[in-house]
Amino acid sequence: MAEQKPTASERVESVGKSTVGFVEAMGNGGIIIVESAYWLLFGVRERQAVRLSAIIQQMMEIGVNAIPIILMLTGTIGVMLAIQGIHTLRIFGAESRVTVGIAFSVVREFAPLITGILVAGRSGSALAARIGTMKINQEIDALKVMGINPTRFLVVPALVAMLVMVPALTLMGMFMGLFAAGLYVNADLGISLAAYFYDTLDILSLDDMWHGLGKSCIFAVLIAVIGVVNGAGVQGGAEGVGKATTRSVVQAISAIIITDMIFAFVATR
Repeated sequence: MAEQKPTASERVESVGKSTVGFVEAMGNGGIIIVESAYWLLFGVRERQAVRLSAIIQQMMEIGVNAIPIILMLTGTIGVMLAIQGIHTLRIFGAESRVTVGIAFSVVREFAPLITGILVAGRSGSALAARIGTMKINQEIDALKVMGINPTRFLVVPALVAMLVMVPALTLMGMFMGLFAAGLYVNADLGISLAAYFYDTLDILSLDDMWHGLGKSCIFAVLIAVIGVVNGAGVQGGAEGVGKATTRSVVQAISAIIITDMIFAFVATR
């Protein structure tokens, strides 16, 4: 028996539900940011200060444990940019100017983008799964009964850790990407590392570095908020946790890429 196609009214209803869900998620994200800022600034006055130990624990998980994969992938991206840049510029006999493309691409685009995507897949999903599991097990309700604000206890440490460690990882990724690219340029074109880094420093400015670090701060907030919103919206037991985790990764990566495009467009006007 052929499957019945949805009617026009059902399609409109589906679009309406999706729109309402998107607006609700945006509103929840805004509320989380405002509440997090409140507890961070006034938690001591409310006698519910944000725990420094929780922030450090999150920083270890989000940042320190991610250093190897960040260094490996940003280094790989740097070498890839050097290979493609030399191959393209060789057509025009200008392969010695490959440093320009590498420097701008790594510092302004690829280091923050790759770092954000990796942290979203690694830590954003873990945050969504943890909060979702706590909601299913009614642990969040238990916190409320004990007089502990869930946002202060669960969200603020992760958000602060993201804001500290994502830019730090991005900065590390910038240096690793440039260094790995310099090694390939040295091997292929015979340009010394000293000359390569001299050209890089001559090309780049502090504004370029702040461009990349500024984007990484925005990515950090997006990853944390999207993970929390999806985790808090879990329904349906263990299967719901899995769906929320997957949805968190997809939404965070999509938000990062779209934000990166908008940021690049605005910054280059």
